[in-house]
Amino acid sequence: MRLADLAGKRVAVWGYGREGRAALAAIRRRLPEQRVTLLCSPHEAEQARPFLGDGVDYETTEPYGGLLWTFDVVVKSPGISAYLPAVVDARAAGVRFTSGTALWFAENPDARVIAVTGTKGKSTTSALVAHLLRHSGMRVALAGNIGLPLLELLDTDLAIDGWVIELSSFQTGEAAPVDVGLINNIFEEHLDWHGTRERYVADKLVLAGVARTLVANGMQPELLDRTTTHPARRLFGTVDGWHVADGWIWRGSQQALDIRQLRLPGEHNALNLCAALTAIEAFGLNPYMALPHAASFQPLPHRLQQLGELDGVTWINDSISTTPHATIEALRSLGGRAVTVLVGGHDRGVDWSEFRRHVSEHPPHAVVALGANGQRIAALLAEASPQYQLERRTGLADAVALARQLTPAGGVILLSPGAPSFDQFQDYADRGRAFAQLAGFDPQAIASIEGIGVA
Repeated sequence: MRLADLAGKRVAVWGYGREGRAALAAIRRRLPEQRVTLLCSPHEAEQARPFLGDGVDYETTEPYGGLLWTFDVVVKSPGISAYLPAVVDARAAGVRFTSGTALWFAENPDARVIAVTGTKGKSTTSALVAHLLRHSGMRVALAGNIGLPLLELLDTDLAIDGWVIELSSFQTGEAAPVDVGLINNIFEEHLDWHGTRERYVADKLVLAGVARTLVANGMQPELLDRTTTHPARRLFGTVDGWHVADGWIWRGSQQALDIRQLRLPGEHNALNLCAALTAIEAFGLNPYMALPHAASFQPLPHRLQQLGELDGVTWINDSISTTPHATIEALRSLGGRAVTVLVGGHDRGVDWSEFRRHVSEHPPHAVVALGANGQRIAALLAEASPQYQLERRTGLADAVALARQLTPAGGVILLSPGAPSFDQFQDYADRGRAFAQLAGFDPQAIASIEGIGVA
């Protein structure tokens, strides 16, 4: 479905976040006479009215099947689950659902695209791919789930050689065929949106079905098993491809780059680089020409971001960590240091048993559990008779104050929640800024993602 197909239809835009605003703006540019209904909260309606003016109606009640049936097409924001009963009922009644991502792909069938997804590391990997492509002489657009809706770049006048698009599990089903689809990894996440782990995995793997060439993590047996029939699959993390061993990046048996040259901390980020190199190789470029430029890549905000040192303690913001696996990788990257780690947030029912095993085998200095699932995490950790200090606090401010008391000089205070932020914050970036401010740093100085957009 293209934007022109909305003309004369009863159209609703569901959600007034950045994706919803981008969809409204695109419809207005392409179809200035088209009337649209915005489905949003009363507060969002108050925000929207001064900017949207005429041509927009507002529905501020919680959408239900009967309400959605009154529209021909609903442009849904990614955060709204496709499995809500109201959505399922409306689809069955003939209502068509689309999204900003789907509309962009329909408008750009000839775009050369590398699409990136994965439970963790997808933003860093996407930004790495764009960085390496640009240093290979290409004009590249970096957009999608990384923070810039695709529709905001819909009518750019620039000739773009390649698109690097980050897709969340909410968006993978909305992509059209892409030149390269990269699946970084799959762990358990977003069960509140997808309903079950199996559905989450299946939704992620939709990208494999639309990728002309699939790049996949060869270190994940489940991912290997589920993609074995792909006709053009390339693996990273295996000894015959781009992989990490003995502190180096390798291509097969060829030693390529000392990972100490990277500004990205941790072996997991070195593996993200292997994924990026495999993707640009699949895109038809020489990865060896791009590889030296990996050393100049700046880590993204809120991803193991070193804020600095105050009173002899190093503060690290890893607010983007929304799974226990991501928190484990953060702790691994800080091996040998006295770390107080702050975990917990919005409870999606994810299993923390693997985290418990990790901290039992590799005890940090302290764990402070907070947020809506903090009590559950603390109770699980306490069952293993922890060899580290285990504390529980409700809010981030109290957790930071306690961490400051617990952590010795030369130690690290790490915010790596392993959970979303929605219990107390608007999003992970809001949580990261709050952490920086509580620590004593300028929260506005850590916000920007280098390279987003067209360059």
